[in-house]
Amino acid sequence: MNDVVMGIDLGTQSIKLVIYDAGEKRQLACASHSLDLMARDDGSREQLAEWWIQGLHACLLNLPSEAKAAVVAIGVSGQQHGFVPVSDSGKVLAPVKLWCDTATVAECESITSSVGGDDACLALAGNTIAAGFTASKILWLKNHKPEAYAEMTSVMLPHDYLNFYLTDRRAMEYGDASGTGLLDVRTRCWSKELIHVLDTERDLRPCFPELTRADQALGKLRPNFAEQYGFNSDVLVSSGGGDNMMAAIGTGNLRSGCLTASMGTSGTLFAYSDKPVVDEQGELAAFCSSNDAWLPLLCTMNCTVATEQLRELFALDLENSEELAASVPEGSSGVLTLPFYNGERSPNLPNGKASIFGLDMENTTQGHLIRSAMEAGVFGLKTGLLAFQRHNMTFNALTLTGGGSRSSLWCQMCADILNLPVKVLKEEENAAFGALLQALWCYRRAQGQRCDLKDLSDEHLTIDQSKSCTPRAESVSLYQDIYKNYTALLKALTPIYTQ
Repeated sequence: MNDVVMGIDLGTQSIKLVIYDAGEKRQLACASHSLDLMARDDGSREQLAEWWIQGLHACLLNLPSEAKAAVVAIGVSGQQHGFVPVSDSGKVLAPVKLWCDTATVAECESITSSVGGDDACLALAGNTIAAGFTASKILWLKNHKPEAYAEMTSVMLPHDYLNFYLTDRRAMEYGDASGTGLLDVRTRCWSKELIHVLDTERDLRPCFPELTRADQALGKLRPNFAEQYGFNSDVLVSSGGGDNMMAAIGTGNLRSGCLTASMGTSGTLFAYSDKPVVDEQGELAAFCSSNDAWLPLLCTMNCTVATEQLRELFALDLENSEELAASVPEGSSGVLTLPFYNGERSPNLPNGKASIFGLDMENTTQGHLIRSAMEAGVFGLKTGLLAFQRHNMTFNALTLTGGGSRSSLWCQMCADILNLPVKVLKEEENAAFGALLQALWCYRRAQGQRCDLKDLSDEHLTIDQSKSCTPRAESVSLYQDIYKNYTALLKALTPIYTQ
């Protein structure tokens, strides 16, 4: 069956579109458009929703007409946790505060204390209220932009807003909804208590869109949108989901024992679970997945952003920086980096700063600093792996995705630091690919066909053996000692970050 589907991935740095022929198992077309970011000293990280629409339009204009005309279904992946306040008329009322925004620390503390502390939040929703989550952003809007807040009739996440733009329907899917901090992941229902503390005078529950299942078609493309860009009028839009949920589908993380690391601006480590995984220590986020299961996840806010900062500082291109890092021994000759350029969520240090420790007359080189930043990105993921093991979850391999997966050096670091074989897939845009696989699943089910998402994943994902690697025993042992030093440095500096 030559079902042609399209995946849209709305990330922090860019929006990407992929059109795929499921019958021939080949990519027909792709396009991307970079996105700006507004940053302020108070920790604000924002984008305008209109930039996403402009990027979507630019991508669509660059896709072949025949490929668009063949599309039968579309799936949308979007950066998690962003807050899009929308009016009754569909107007976006304020700049979108993103997942990496840390300006809402006071609001996090207010929500948490109002319900009785972190343990109460865990009891109500399965998650604590982290600075990156959507809940605190809603209260921030109420406190700082009361006129916009008063006009708000819908709370949307980035992928919800693109779905709304495509279909005119306001809805939210369980996986992405769990990243608000307001959904009880065990019951898949909104927490009335948590929503109430956001505003004790106004009932905000009508502002939260209806919740949809992962296999549920959201609707069809708006007729004028379909006509403008040459799509068929019957194109289905699936429920879509958060970028980590879509990356789970796009890396085949759909069975127990599966583990995926996404190394982009942020670093995430997530696993499949057939039951909720609530972490009382708060290191793992207890998310629902976008395939009607659960996706326990660790998120660090600083991964490739750390190496990008150094590349920009040293005016190096990607190839040169990799060569410099590869010329340095494992452990970077004693250089340790805490890469908290964006503050940090795991560990919970929203006011954290980047620190570089252990410099001397021999190791203060570009290569040492870059390699140390790369190692730090993987040390952050190791914290998550230890948390999974604390919940008796075991893994035989790690699937790597994101920009870091294109680096053979970073792949080997992951294998050695995490002590797991690393697999890399030939399909690179895994969030967009997961979105189009979900769209294909949804479309075929809507056609009355028996269709299993795990089978689709097995059929359409291929391991790139040339990029896969295995742990090296000596390196594993060395990195175990270096990780102890990393955690000791983190423990020493935490009191400074939390003052």
